Amino acid sequence: MDSSTVALGVLSDLPIAREATTSRVLVNNEHLRTVVFSFDAGQVLTEHASPRAVVVQLLDGRLSFTVAGEEHEMHPGDVIYLAPNERHALEALEPSHMSLVMVDVDVA
Repeated sequence: MDSSTVALGVLSDLPIAREATTSRVLVNNEHLRTVVFSFDAGQVLTEHASPRAVVVQLLDGRLSFTVAGEEHEMHPGDVIYLAPNERHALEALEPSHMSLVMVDVDVA
């Protein structure tokens, strides 16, 4: 983590592709990883977990985001924090952009 990173024009550089999920890594270093996703309506990320702490923010669109079996409807600006190893999944209810920040945590 020796240098700063600037990512501008992210959403315009990541258009929503028809019937697809796309992503772009914005930051990736020893402490954290930031990824922006675009989802067309109906796209799904099946249930999974990350060993990292995760912060999800919906930038535009609408998502159904399931955390530990409980479904939440996300709107632009909404944020979800996921503790390490928390099971989660999502479905895009309409074309959407989402930011995901994964932070390495020391779980002793």
